[in-house]
Amino acid sequence: MALVLLNPHAQGGRAARRLPALRAWLAAHAPEAQLAAPEALHDSVALLQTLPEGSRVVVVGGDGTLNRWLPELLARRLSVGLVPMGSGNDSARAWGVDGLPWPQALTLALQGPAQAIDTGLAHWRDLQGQTHDTPFLSSLTAGFDSAVGLRALNGPSWLRGLPRYLWATLHELIHLRHWELTLHSDGQLRHQGTSLFASSLNTPTFGSGMPAVPHAQLADGQLDALLAGTFGRLSALCMLPRLLIGRHLGHPRIGCWPYRQLDIACAQGVPLAADGEYLGEAQHVRIHCQAASLHVVRR
Repeated sequence: MALVLLNPHAQGGRAARRLPALRAWLAAHAPEAQLAAPEALHDSVALLQTLPEGSRVVVVGGDGTLNRWLPELLARRLSVGLVPMGSGNDSARAWGVDGLPWPQALTLALQGPAQAIDTGLAHWRDLQGQTHDTPFLSSLTAGFDSAVGLRALNGPSWLRGLPRYLWATLHELIHLRHWELTLHSDGQLRHQGTSLFASSLNTPTFGSGMPAVPHAQLADGQLDALLAGTFGRLSALCMLPRLLIGRHLGHPRIGCWPYRQLDIACAQGVPLAADGEYLGEAQHVRIHCQAASLHVVRR
């Protein structure tokens, strides 16, 4: 039996409007499937914890929904289908289901074979000295792009998708900040100095479709680091169009490389976000690739 689990808060609450249509479709096409849409996160987690290992879960939501449920999806070894109803949908793009009509996406999510993909795990220490373990599917951002993500989450409700992230990026440029970062990649010192951001990608895009690492692969046993050095407001603004078309990697102040473990240290604390969800500020982050750790339905 499959569980179709909808996040009623996805798309700013608009996903909840799909409940009657989903219920009717399942009654006609997959009556054996269970449909649930708990209001509270802990109720969704509790429901996932009751499922036998290896069960199929169809997530109706976006990157933030997947991220919130990811610890249980991994712990229960659940296979995951996706009906994309989020604001960013970068995982949906990488899985090949973004843009599908929801009945087609739901059919694929229920019936399609699952394939193993990699995930990331960030072990980080906040400014109070507390440690946290945060898995992620698409991206772990540190620095400017995390600040953009936080601004986007608090942005105007009438903006959605990429325009919302562009709005947040332009507003964050007004308050442009840099951080003193030290990066060790697979045990080797890779960078030390002033940086705009140091992020990790498992999918080709982040920020609602920006092709940050166009060559990234979901199941290659590694993640990709993306580093930006010092940029002024004008140079950062000029870089944005190149990022939007995936032509930024040739810039002398942009670095990109694959890794299995990455350590980021920042004495002042650097803002973090996982799959677009803001986490807080960290003084140290250790990120490693969890190869073939999640089975998902992809095209």
